[in-house]
Amino acid sequence: MSEKTAKFIEPFDRLNEWLKEAEASEPNDPTAVALATATKSGLPSVRMVLMKGCDERGLVFYTNLDSRKGQELIANMNAAMLFHWKSLRRQVRIEGPIERVSDEEADAYFASRPRASRIGAWASKQSREMAGRFEFEAAIAQYTAKFGAGEVPRPENWSGFRLVPQYFEFWRDRKFRLHERVTFSRNEAEEQWKLAELYP
Repeated sequence: MSEKTAKFIEPFDRLNEWLKEAEASEPNDPTAVALATATKSGLPSVRMVLMKGCDERGLVFYTNLDSRKGQELIANMNAAMLFHWKSLRRQVRIEGPIERVSDEEADAYFASRPRASRIGAWASKQSREMAGRFEFEAAIAQYTAKFGAGEVPRPENWSGFRLVPQYFEFWRDRKFRLHERVTFSRNEAEEQWKLAELYP
């Protein structure tokens, strides 16, 4: 294992370093991440979400619990993420179980959102079919009138999830497709990460 690779003994440190570099180089949404979920029977689906928190406990994102991803996560509490920063020619894969964030965390993040986004969370029946855009816009107008100038509370069916990593793969582009792949893995019973390098 190379000396350069051995320096990265903590995957969260490396992820946060790469995120910081992406914030400086990516033109839009450096925290955008592909989130893969699966039904209870194993049928997968994937979509882009925005990561809203990252520390040693895991990576946090928020959603309508009645949405497709919300229902899949409730039925099968395992997921995978993929960051891809084209400007840096880097990717990070992350896999692990999912847990719900606390109500306090969800309330704090919801309160930090723009008012129009909070109203949109009430108006959107996420992932469900609608008759047309006018139906959604009518619901937005309804909730705008309902809350007036007052506080917009978090809906009961809107919360967050935390992916608790058990596997990281850091990928960097190299010439002639001789890419660098470094992994960190551990199970729930282990405290130390196992560091490995993979053939490209």
